[in-house]
Amino acid sequence: MDLDAYVAAHLAEWRRLEELTRRRRLSGPEADELVERYQQVATHLSVVRTSAPDATLIAYLSSLLSRARNRAAGTRTGTWAGVRRFFVGRFPGALYRLRWWWLGTLAANVVVTGVMILWLLGHPDVEQSLLSPEDVEQLVSHDFEDYYSEYAASHFAAQVWVNNAWVSALCIALGVLGLPVVWLLFQNIANLAIIGSIMIRHDHAGHFWGLILPHGLLELTAVFVAGGMGLKLFWSWVEPGELTRTQSLAREGRTAGTVALGLVAVLLVSGVIEAFVTPSGLPTWARVGIGILAEAVFFAYVFVLGRQATWRGETGDLDAVLLEDRVATQA
Repeated sequence: MDLDAYVAAHLAEWRRLEELTRRRRLSGPEADELVERYQQVATHLSVVRTSAPDATLIAYLSSLLSRARNRAAGTRTGTWAGVRRFFVGRFPGALYRLRWWWLGTLAANVVVTGVMILWLLGHPDVEQSLLSPEDVEQLVSHDFEDYYSEYAASHFAAQVWVNNAWVSALCIALGVLGLPVVWLLFQNIANLAIIGSIMIRHDHAGHFWGLILPHGLLELTAVFVAGGMGLKLFWSWVEPGELTRTQSLAREGRTAGTVALGLVAVLLVSGVIEAFVTPSGLPTWARVGIGILAEAVFFAYVFVLGRQATWRGETGDLDAVLLEDRVATQA
């Protein structure tokens, strides 16, 4: 490549980007132009590095891109607008893009839980090996219900929120390894299946479902979303597709951060329901109805707002202007 000719052809674009980075204020069209010029110059830097690696020019373009990236970040909308965009765009967009991963995780766990409960009901000797008759009586008559009213509602909501956020965070953090996520999910549903089978066998099925469903629908869905995200993170380096393994893992890792942050809010809602609705004096149908409503709102959030967000190009990843350009950093 003729480096002098290449510089002459694109110097005006570089000077224009430099001018935009120096302006104190940018109008809306100028901010859009800044992002567009940034992407163009990033491509130019990639070409120079690959075809005519001139150290001086590479240093200049790298410095220019760094200033442009910082300037673009500085022209972004305010804090509340950023929060709004997160919950209207990035988070639902990530959930919708990854829907088959967490829906598959959800379906598999529901099926396994159902099979485990049926198997345990057909094998009462397993219950006897796990708990003594006195322990079973205590669980059925007192412990299961008392769990939801042992502490003040506000304290219990915080406790539940922290616990479930921790489980979800582990699913995502250990996702790159794959198998630990499966083990965490299995432990979660095994406890549910054991307690459920004991309550059902002792004629407390209505009591069990009446206390589990109000908060459990949304709570377990959030955990399954985290599990699905963790498995996707694992698969991103096993089968990276058109990206390199590093790029694929980095992209899904950033998306995992988006999902983890969004799930904090989802689990806060389920924690509030578990603390204030589950142990309340409302009739069972009303408490279960609130749980179903919360779950329906979540699915509407994903499949309405999430779908619209993906149409606008949201994936759950960070904006390009906040990242080191992937193309530009390839040698």
